[in-house]
Amino acid sequence: MKERILAGKVALVAGGTRGAGRGIAISLGEVGATVYVTGRSTRASRSEMNRTETIEDTVDLIHKNGGKAFAIKTDHTDSDQVRELIQKIDLEQGRLDILVNDIWGGDPYIRWEERFWEHSLENGIKVQRTCLESHLITNYFAAPLMIRNRSGLILEITDGIDYRYRGNLYYTLIKSSIINLSRCISEELKPYGITALSLTPGFLRSEAMLDHFGVGEENWRDATKKDPHFIVSETPAYIGRAVAALAADKNVFSKTGTSTSTWKLSEEYDFTDLDGSRPHWGNYFKEKFGEEL
Repeated sequence: MKERILAGKVALVAGGTRGAGRGIAISLGEVGATVYVTGRSTRASRSEMNRTETIEDTVDLIHKNGGKAFAIKTDHTDSDQVRELIQKIDLEQGRLDILVNDIWGGDPYIRWEERFWEHSLENGIKVQRTCLESHLITNYFAAPLMIRNRSGLILEITDGIDYRYRGNLYYTLIKSSIINLSRCISEELKPYGITALSLTPGFLRSEAMLDHFGVGEENWRDATKKDPHFIVSETPAYIGRAVAALAADKNVFSKTGTSTSTWKLSEEYDFTDLDGSRPHWGNYFKEKFGEEL
């Protein structure tokens, strides 16, 4: 069992159903945090993503690893639901130390092969609401609970560490806006000792990505026949360990307002992926494309 370095801390992982959110929730639970896992996919009903993973499954995995967690069905685009969620955490725990905003849900709406004027405008706008407005709403209600205790860590999970184009206008707008969101809220929260930053994984080997390539975790390398870049992919546990390391860092406030990555943090905090490897998307990208990340 891992050292319970976050014992007594309370975390909310918004969007902890699968992928990075699930990896983060499990890692925080492993090191002692009490974790609230939220999302729209439950055993009783699925979201538009129409996938089988549920928030209850994530909580079961946390419990299996000796952690403490609660699954709360929440649509983070609904202000009333988020308000009730934060009130529940306050009533039950009296504090919130870590907020991870990992709401995505945009896969059904993004058409990568279409330019913005060809793309469904309705879907382009909807994905902004699903994936950006949800982060704004959650910060709005969660921040006062941290301000009251004059401490906390807010992590905005995104794709990338800068504002470069990411292959689709609507997708790029969301991901770069989330980076800017973390920088802006960090400025307003500085007087209260609250840290806010954005964090990106590299090529994430999520459940959805494995399904996309028709492989499982046991034979994931077979997917490199379709996409050679997948060779440097990382499991959701990698970003989970990055978040756990940040949350345990007593000097994390020095990073407020910045954008960072799993590969940079793995060097700083000396953690590895599940198989002991240290995927470094930044080095790989520079080698293959001649650009710094």
